[in-house]
Amino acid sequence: MHNNYYFLRQLAPALTQKLAGYSIVTCFSQEKDELVIGLENGSQEFWLRAQLSASFPVLALPETFNRARTNSVDLLPGLLGRTVASFGVFPNDRVLTLTLTDGATLLIKLYGPRPNAVFRPAPDAPAELFHQRYAADADLAPTSVALPAVADPLKQYPSLGDLPPRFLRAQGYDQVSQTQKEEMVQAVVAELENPAHFYLIMLDGRTRLSLLPIGEIEQTLAPEPIAALQLFVPTYLGRRAYETELRQVRQLLERRAEEATVSAGQARTRLHALEHTAGYRQTADLIMANLTQIPVGATQVEVYDFYQDQPRVLKLKATETPQRTAQNLYRKAKNQKIEVQELQERVERREAEAFWCLERLEDLTTITDLRALRAWRKTHNLQPETKAPTVTELPFKVFEDNGFTIMVGRNAQNNDLLTQRYAHKDDLWLHAKDVTGSHVVVRHKAGQVVPEPVIERAAQLAAWYSRRKNDSLCPVTVTPKKFVRKPKGAAPGAVIVEREKVVLVVPANPFERIS
Repeated sequence: MHNNYYFLRQLAPALTQKLAGYSIVTCFSQEKDELVIGLENGSQEFWLRAQLSASFPVLALPETFNRARTNSVDLLPGLLGRTVASFGVFPNDRVLTLTLTDGATLLIKLYGPRPNAVFRPAPDAPAELFHQRYAADADLAPTSVALPAVADPLKQYPSLGDLPPRFLRAQGYDQVSQTQKEEMVQAVVAELENPAHFYLIMLDGRTRLSLLPIGEIEQTLAPEPIAALQLFVPTYLGRRAYETELRQVRQLLERRAEEATVSAGQARTRLHALEHTAGYRQTADLIMANLTQIPVGATQVEVYDFYQDQPRVLKLKATETPQRTAQNLYRKAKNQKIEVQELQERVERREAEAFWCLERLEDLTTITDLRALRAWRKTHNLQPETKAPTVTELPFKVFEDNGFTIMVGRNAQNNDLLTQRYAHKDDLWLHAKDVTGSHVVVRHKAGQVVPEPVIERAAQLAAWYSRRKNDSLCPVTVTPKKFVRKPKGAAPGAVIVEREKVVLVVPANPFERIS
């Protein structure tokens, strides 16, 4: 009920008593939808911070406020130097009024969907709006609407809000006679007009300020509206920040667990296929064992497969000798052995990562406040991802992964620009092996090693943006950029890699699935 008429009618006289005679010395904004007003009386200062966002409009009364040196803009210069006369509230409405001694007024409209602030330097002067898009607020004024007689007494008080009806129904309002309903409503209205206490409550999972004892009462407060707001607003914002960050870190862990599980499953599927199909070495052995039976220029030959104990048809190239075909197959078999080892390591690594994420998700159930959550995130390197302000200006495809920036060249000339001009010597450089494709660079972060999952996803991008895009598996070169050089006179995009590590990945753009 922090924006409810009945609370504002308690707040207005308290602000008048506190601030009458204070002068307005500053008025500015340093966040979206924020209006900050600083007042002083020569020896004391007081701050009004109107948060005029549709999601949570509120008038906060911070005890101190430190203005930022940057990203701060002065507003409503006509307010400065004027002296406070009184505060008021529109009848049965959510508009707080600040009247100044020279007749100027500031209206703070705390409507949920369309909050605003309206400054009028004089009664007949044009209005200045905080939110210009709500042009109709220039004519904002108290209204008096005669309500028709209705059967439900609650409808005679449209400014009650949602809590008083819920309070009444919890007291059996719906089961009593009409006369008793009227008596109950009048009793509640009397309590709202002169509350004995304020209450900080938890209702439907939300922290709220109430003038009635409803929901889970966390604190019973004295009926001092300024002190109540100074307690409620920081409590609400802190809990909202906690819930937001908790949801973000939970989604991050769930996403990483899913990615790791899918990646491990793909690797297991590939391993199973390699283990249950005839390998390159077996085929090469069969060719070498049957060299005398293979006619010159043959494109296929049927031989006895002593591995599978059955006949088998081998495909050959008419332009290639059987010996050369067997040689190529033995080379592929060597790569296949490396592939199996890489796949086994990936299964182990990604399953361990998925298990780690699930353990961290269990940890979250024991964390109940924002300070502990942020310390826990720092301990486990789960800090919020931040993007450098220049990222969107880079002339490359840009992806963010766990705080690391991945840049992908768009064409040969763009590859040169990325590798030769933008990449730092300690950045990771990736490229699909032995085919044309995009250069990929993972930005180095001081004091941090690029995690294996980030390298894997960057390698998938390098494979995806290459001629191996449609292959089932692609070898990708990974090396620090300092081992990549461009020979004089080389074609655009052409480089020489002096030292490399090769990883095998499934070509994909993993960020399309998780975005």
